[in-house]
Amino acid sequence: MTATLPPRPAAAAVPPPPAPVRRKIRRTPLTWYRGGGLWNLLFVLPMLFVFVFFSWSPIVQSVIMSLQKTNMIVSEWVGLDNYITVLTDPQLGSAVINTIYFAVLALLFGFPLPLLMAVLMSEVRRGKGLYSALAYLPVVIPPVVAVLLWKFFYDSSPNGVFNTALSWFGIPPQPWISSAVQAMPSLVLEATWAAAGGSIIIYLAALLSVPPELYDAAEVDGAGIWRKVWHVTLPQLRGILFIMLILQVIATAQVFLEPFLFTGGGPAGATKTILLYIYDKAFRNSLGGDYGEATAVSVLLAIVLGILSWLYFTLTNRWSTR
Repeated sequence: MTATLPPRPAAAAVPPPPAPVRRKIRRTPLTWYRGGGLWNLLFVLPMLFVFVFFSWSPIVQSVIMSLQKTNMIVSEWVGLDNYITVLTDPQLGSAVINTIYFAVLALLFGFPLPLLMAVLMSEVRRGKGLYSALAYLPVVIPPVVAVLLWKFFYDSSPNGVFNTALSWFGIPPQPWISSAVQAMPSLVLEATWAAAGGSIIIYLAALLSVPPELYDAAEVDGAGIWRKVWHVTLPQLRGILFIMLILQVIATAQVFLEPFLFTGGGPAGATKTILLYIYDKAFRNSLGGDYGEATAVSVLLAIVLGILSWLYFTLTNRWSTR
């Protein structure tokens, strides 16, 4: 007979070693000093001074000025009267409507156009650098020069540059910036032309980060250029698209140069925006206007844009990182 050995007892499980207990270091001024905190503070101090002096100091002074009735010579504390005055001014409501109208038109035409041009330029095999330079050329032109040049193009006479071009197609002369109906779209057209180059360069740089394998897989599936744009390009550029959108909204809400140089807010107040309203409040006569009311509108605009930006980033944070 063969002897059967008894089974060996199972080895007892060895418990893992306890995690080391970290002692909480008590922060004191002495430990902060020994850790190099003083030298770090001295290194950052000049930058903090410049930031506070040139950024936060004007903001605080603006809030204080908005509570005063002042022409920068004589000041009188009036509290919230400036805010009540401007909020009950019907011209402010008209300026807000004009600004929203400008922003909507600029988003409809000025937001998708640079992206479309960037996608088309990215598909070009030759001369991509030349096309990029031509697209960015309007940004190099000084804004005042560009506006005055387009103002010459917008001549409403039959001999105007744009009206002459329209006559080739049998279209009668247009009033352009002389018309209350066409003035704002004319301003948006020039603003889109002037600002599109910078957005195109940003989109072209962002397109370089899209993995080529995704386009190869889309081509294998038989996708054309527009399906590749919709299913590959736009999802990959979702984050930069959200950033560019909020930047354009903020920029259009602060439009000033075009309505000021083209029409001065006319005709009949059709192009008077919020910043032009602020300008008229502050500089409506040679002795100076009411800077308190002008600053109150500026503070309200900053608050509205701040709330809008916070809501926008809160609502789109999950979509942009998905």
